Amino acid sequence: MDFSFQNKRKPRKGRVLLSDPFSDDDYFGRSVIYLCEHNENGTFGFVLNNFLDLNLADVAKNFPDIKTNVSIGGPVQTESIYFIHTLGELLPNSVEVDDGIFLGGDYDMLMQLIQEDQISSRQVRFFLGYSGWTGGQLDEEIQRNTWLVAPVLNAGEIMDHTIEDIWQRFMKREGKKYDILARSPLDVSAN
Repeated sequence: MDFSFQNKRKPRKGRVLLSDPFSDDDYFGRSVIYLCEHNENGTFGFVLNNFLDLNLADVAKNFPDIKTNVSIGGPVQTESIYFIHTLGELLPNSVEVDDGIFLGGDYDMLMQLIQEDQISSRQVRFFLGYSGWTGGQLDEEIQRNTWLVAPVLNAGEIMDHTIEDIWQRFMKREGKKYDILARSPLDVSAN
């Protein structure tokens, strides 16, 4: 059986990146990154499974209480809050990424909707920082087998902030050899 970590799909917005099973990188080790943009100028997205043990109200002034997990979206601009959502046109100036998932929009309107208990935590996900690549950089990393590009079946699997084993779930869906890689320890010498 071939155990190489090879990619057959091309990155595009609305897909996810699955990190190399043996990467021990602080930001990207066993991570799933939702791609919000990919073109000749560059790529950006958010790590879905690098959760922080904090409430956004503790770091953002006047942030309303919402029961959600906050992720470190990546190593770029970690002092800024970013969000994706399924609210669509309810949030003016939001941009559809793919399949009913939107990026950004009117932040004040979002805060008002949260305060009025008009939205649930499954409709919005928050990130501190983002993951970004310059033009061609991600493609080079994919060629070096750093990432596997995977499809997203539905918005729910991106918006559900309670899934702790999302990387393993996506890997298993890629087939038997990826499932085996996903269950292997980070340090194979410890096995």
